[in-house]
Amino acid sequence: MHKTLTEFLIGEQRKAPGATGGFTALLNDVRLACKRISYLVGKGALGGALGEAGSANSQGERQQKLDVLANDIFRRTNEWGGTLAAMVSEEMEELYPIPAEHPRGRYLLAFDPLDGSSNIDINVPVGSIFSVLRAPEGDAPPRVEDFLQPGTEQVCAGYAIYGPVTMLVLTLGRGTHGFTLDREIGEFILTHRDLRIPQDTSEFAINTSNARFWEPAVKRYVDECLAGRKGPRGRDFNMRWIASLVAEAHRILMRGGVFLYPRDEREATRHGRLRLAYEASPIAMVIEQAGGRASTGTQRLLEVAPRSLHERSGFIFGAANEVERLDLYHREFNRHAYDAPLFAARGLFRAGA
Repeated sequence: MHKTLTEFLIGEQRKAPGATGGFTALLNDVRLACKRISYLVGKGALGGALGEAGSANSQGERQQKLDVLANDIFRRTNEWGGTLAAMVSEEMEELYPIPAEHPRGRYLLAFDPLDGSSNIDINVPVGSIFSVLRAPEGDAPPRVEDFLQPGTEQVCAGYAIYGPVTMLVLTLGRGTHGFTLDREIGEFILTHRDLRIPQDTSEFAINTSNARFWEPAVKRYVDECLAGRKGPRGRDFNMRWIASLVAEAHRILMRGGVFLYPRDEREATRHGRLRLAYEASPIAMVIEQAGGRASTGTQRLLEVAPRSLHERSGFIFGAANEVERLDLYHREFNRHAYDAPLFAARGLFRAGA
């Protein structure tokens, strides 16, 4: 008989000397928030929540109605249980301290309540991403600086994906595990234990509409992949793009691949498009715990500490050997413009290497 998520968490709790159960309670609240959002997303147009909200988030992006509703669900579900000191979200400009009427806990929660929400109206999978950090000890009020920890300090990270089935994927730092929502009993059931990403792949995901802004290393990599078996890689590649970070990560966990949302040359002061604290860092932890790699293009992503709540980063993750190749290209080929004709450059590696 498969374990429920609660049974799995209690089993993990028993392995930790001195555990009080607070962390298990927190993840059960996150689980409940994801179930509530899954139900709301699943109703589609019947729930009257599709379309734009007529507002913008803290980064000036237009919000969907479901962005606002999902954020409210996450906040209200997690604020009262006594496990958290504060929360941050893509949809909230400032940190959200736990209201005084509720007990204050030992953890911090950063989340993207509805990743990929631009796909909602066309019924493409969307999801929620979350990251758990330890709050500083003491009674001082929570501060923005408390959240500016590198991804290596995460206690837990994961995501929920709302597709044909709803799954919750998480890591506690000891492997990455997938739980499928059994709608008949309302429980997440452990269905994918110790997910592993193959080190090699012939599938990559990137938004090619940004090709004119790519750095030389990325242009070279994509050209070599597109050259197929007659090019320097010596094999054909498939290209994918869903425009939902959760969906991209889930595909890579389930069948392999590499994802690129690299820094580009549109805004010299911006280091990328995806937010470190509640998008890139939690996904990077999930990927690394499944045997993959995650990088900014120049360094291991989990070692980067955000300098602000909504700081962005370039993000490359997936099959370890492909991410390593991309890191090498950023070191070796990013010093000058890559202007070779398409497929002409053979690159550092010989075919079949």
